[in-house]
Amino acid sequence: MKLLVIGGGGREHALAWKLSLSPRVHKVFVAPGNAGTALEPGLENISITAIPELIEFATKESIAITIVGPEIPLAAGIVDAFRAAGLKIFGPTRQAAQLETSKIFAKEFMQRHHIPTAAYARFTNPELAHAYIEQHPIPLVIKADGLAAGKGVVVAQSREEAHSAVSALLVEKHLGSAGQEIIIEEFLQGIEVSFIVMTDGNHILPLVTSQDHKRLNDGDLGPNTGGMGAYSPAPFVSPSLHAQIMRNIIDPVINGLKQDGIRYTGFLYAGLMITAGDQAKVLEFNCRLGDPETQPIMLRLKSDLLPLIEHAVNGTLDQADIEWDRRTALGVVMAAQGYPENPRKNDAIYGLQDLITEQENAGNFHIFHAGTSMGGKNGNEIVTAGGRVLCVTVLGDSVKMAHQAAYKLVENIRFDGAQVRHDIGHQGINYQRGTSEKRS
Repeated sequence: MKLLVIGGGGREHALAWKLSLSPRVHKVFVAPGNAGTALEPGLENISITAIPELIEFATKESIAITIVGPEIPLAAGIVDAFRAAGLKIFGPTRQAAQLETSKIFAKEFMQRHHIPTAAYARFTNPELAHAYIEQHPIPLVIKADGLAAGKGVVVAQSREEAHSAVSALLVEKHLGSAGQEIIIEEFLQGIEVSFIVMTDGNHILPLVTSQDHKRLNDGDLGPNTGGMGAYSPAPFVSPSLHAQIMRNIIDPVINGLKQDGIRYTGFLYAGLMITAGDQAKVLEFNCRLGDPETQPIMLRLKSDLLPLIEHAVNGTLDQADIEWDRRTALGVVMAAQGYPENPRKNDAIYGLQDLITEQENAGNFHIFHAGTSMGGKNGNEIVTAGGRVLCVTVLGDSVKMAHQAAYKLVENIRFDGAQVRHDIGHQGINYQRGTSEKRS
């Protein structure tokens, strides 16, 4: 059987790698992929991104199922187009993907279906937005309505910063049409958790919990990014909290969409804030797997991924069985110089070849590529080609052990200007330390 994965980042490398391990899979094509997917056994990159050409390729190659990684093809209606062509594809339709593509759609949906989230107001008029800022306590969160590649959210710690964000979006049009309407919402205090499920529109299969690290620098400082690292499981999600999230958030989302005449199939990512008293509230929805959460999650997945995707596509997800490695998986992102504003490209990456050989033998780590390509004088060097370059992902018996092992591997990889956070997993390490001290 042949499969097609849409996308070229670390999430797609992890998905394609995991799918390629299935004994029933002959080849996984990745469109467009990266240097990691180019070198991975069982994977092949194709340089196609336009939806009509992807449909033509999938038809010609008899692709059994296509799996969509990033949000932009979903927003463009790739699922609708593939289904219209009679092709099997895993992901939400353009209408369903509005949960991610429009912050206002998501907020109004949650309000309508009584899903816990931060209080908010929506604006197109900058004067009214500025007046709102003066009337409400700081911090405030300003969000562009549309897709903005991770640049559409500002956590304003002062009124000046909030006013500046409003002006940048509504007056100066920094994000174009994505920021022509904004929401301003209350700032939620607590612990952030990523909660991801698969659904066929009727049945829901939760994946393991995870936590990512959005800020560029240690101590959760610096600008927001797409994610500088992640680990799974998030130890502070207790069984009772897990049940609360399913009962108050995930089930109402899927049922609410059905009530609104929308059948949602695909991965659904709920970015949550666990507030005081262990109450979960929704920060955002993504209509896909998270990146870099996917990398640790796929490393922990012991089950064959293909049957899970098949059940989800065929509407039989209630029949799926899933098994996880009990160990912690932790991924450290290595980012390019200048990321997130202006990442530099074409820096040669050293130290990968020896680790690629070692990872095949060890089986307890994998280096997933994101912003990489083949370059150099002879075209056979791995070079940087985007903001987040690699995600070094390791299994360990605790968050601390996985953390130590991941950073030991990171020391072997070099490229000019590499940016790395050194505290990935710090909340989990502190939580496990505190739990251990309570027991002793």
